[in-house]
Order: sequence, then C-alpha cells, then structure tokens
Amino acid sequence: MSTLNEVLTKNLHGLYYGNRILLPFKADILKAVIEKSIITDFSDFSEQAEYEIKDNRTEIYFYEYADLSEFITTYETIKLIVVEEGRDIFDIKNHIKLILHLNDGHEIKIEEAGENFLFIE
Repeated sequence: MSTLNEVLTKNLHGLYYGNRILLPFKADILKAVIEKSIITDFSDFSEQAEYEIKDNRTEIYFYEYADLSEFITTYETIKLIVVEEGRDIFDIKNHIKLILHLNDGHEIKIEEAGENFLFIE
C-alpha cells in the first residue's frame, strides 16, 4: 500500500472505470468537485457519490455519471479534498487538495493543487 505522499512524489496513478475511481492510497473524502457539482455527502444514502476504503486503496463511485470519460475531458478535472487514513481529520493542516486528470487507458494522474489553483471551497 502506498501513502498519499508516496503517490504524489513518485507520480503514481489511479484508475477509473465507468463511474468508479480507484485511488492507490487510503483516505477519507471530505469534498469532491466534478463539473458543476460540489459533493460533500458520501453517505450510503447519497444519490451523488459514495466512497469506500479497501485494504490498499480508496474507491469512489459517482452515481450521476455512467461513464466519467464522457463528461470529464482533457481540459477538465475532478477536484478532491482528502485526509489520509490515520491523520487527524479535524486538523485543517491534514486536508489535502487533489486534482485528478483522466487520461487514456483508464489512468488517472493525481497531483496536489498548488496555491494558485482555483479550488471551490
């Protein structure tokens, strides 16, 4: 299993299939921004999205999209605010802003959002 820091420094990638994203680290998802939607409810009752932490990864399901690649183009991204598993979720310093780029071959490029990147709070 990789840590979030390892994923970012080694440029490890995630995967996507249909409406499902697989991230190669374990984290709680606090917020997702996809197209014009801001998602903060990831409960079992959410109609927008849900996530699950597995043994060595985090899986996110975006229910409003049958196939993410039909909606997220090369020039668009999915933005997340995450807290790596084991970190204090109540310490804002542990909230990491990530940008996900969907690439060919079902691959997701994962990068940390810089200070100049517009991120809807």
